[in-house]
Amino acid sequence: MSAICILGTQWGDEGKGKVIDMMAKQAKVVVRYAGGNNAGHTVVVGDRKYVLHLLPSGILRPDIVNVLAGGVVVDPWHLAKEIEGLRALGVFVEPGRNLFISRSAHLILPYHRAQDHVMERLRGKGKIGTTGRGIGPAYQDRASRIGLRFGDLEDPDLLRKRLKAVLEFKNPFLLSHGEEPIDGDCLADELLEVGTVLLRGALDTGAYLRTALRENRRILFEGAQGMMLDVDLGTYPYVTSSSVGPGGVASAGVPPRAVQEVLGVAKAYSSRVGEGPFPTEIEGELGERIREQGGEYGSTTGRPRRCGWFDAVAVRYAVDVAGVDRLCLTNLDVLSGLPELRVAVSYLLGGKRYEVYPAGLAGLDEAEVECQDLEPWKENLSGIRDFQDLPRAARDYVFFLERQLGVPIPLISVGPDREQMIHRDTWS
Repeated sequence: MSAICILGTQWGDEGKGKVIDMMAKQAKVVVRYAGGNNAGHTVVVGDRKYVLHLLPSGILRPDIVNVLAGGVVVDPWHLAKEIEGLRALGVFVEPGRNLFISRSAHLILPYHRAQDHVMERLRGKGKIGTTGRGIGPAYQDRASRIGLRFGDLEDPDLLRKRLKAVLEFKNPFLLSHGEEPIDGDCLADELLEVGTVLLRGALDTGAYLRTALRENRRILFEGAQGMMLDVDLGTYPYVTSSSVGPGGVASAGVPPRAVQEVLGVAKAYSSRVGEGPFPTEIEGELGERIREQGGEYGSTTGRPRRCGWFDAVAVRYAVDVAGVDRLCLTNLDVLSGLPELRVAVSYLLGGKRYEVYPAGLAGLDEAEVECQDLEPWKENLSGIRDFQDLPRAARDYVFFLERQLGVPIPLISVGPDREQMIHRDTWS
């Protein structure tokens, strides 16, 4: 396959970074096509842990070209800091050589972060649980056609003109809510300074990717967050602000049919950061145990994640709407030693039973779940590399999920390291 889309099928934090890093061995280009530095993709290599927020997960392999496509929103200061952080760890990152940034990518600016905090504050009890990184307001400006794009940094006069125009809207809003106004000239100077290095990677990345496709170079399209956080298909309004699924790939400047395979990633249980419906959430000691065994703390925010049983209703929906061909199951090792093991197979809401996820239905946060009990296991899985060496109960768990989801699970992660992976078949 020359183009594969890898995406999360839950509420994010499924372990996509490790999967993409592994599959990048056979790729030429890795592309982030949506989201911003609200993502947190973790890759463990030996005794070193890398957390990538904006840079694509192929950046740890020096022979891979990494692309931030037009659908991504870019905080230039964060990007520069992330590049320097990786360089300090010995990772080769060079805009214009192994990193290219779409001129069409919209910028996250200081007023977006301030606006994010104001809006969350105004929501009160109805807060969404945003990361506060300015992602939503940046996408809002894109839709309102007042956003600034990465390519604007190449024309200082145009940059200043556009900043002046947008601050006519932004500063009155900030002032009315107790925030400091933005000095347009100072912001322009700061942008031009941070852009001196980043602009070496400025490119029409759509044209670059279309050429790569014609030349049959293998491309991995890297999703951020998970399908249940998709702005259109997820648990709205408790979602991110971009198209998480394969539909978002088109914003990279390539035709949707370029994606020839969709690989979904799902955790062996469920987790969620922030507010919103989470029908399988486990309260109390058992939920805390899963959180501790899985290290379930946000790689972007540090917030403890809510943990629950595997939600086959939600993942089945994600598999269907994203057209997932195969699934990678991560964190199977975290379930070892639990006193019980359950999988949600249907919802009960308003006196009705739902086996098909009721997208858009009001009151979803009141749904109860019907669960199937499965046999738990005690064995440590972290050193296992052959599926047949897993305990019978762990194998049965994987088989049960395959039947529930209707897709094969050829990849199983049993630890954070890039080598802690079970391959059930050969990937071409």
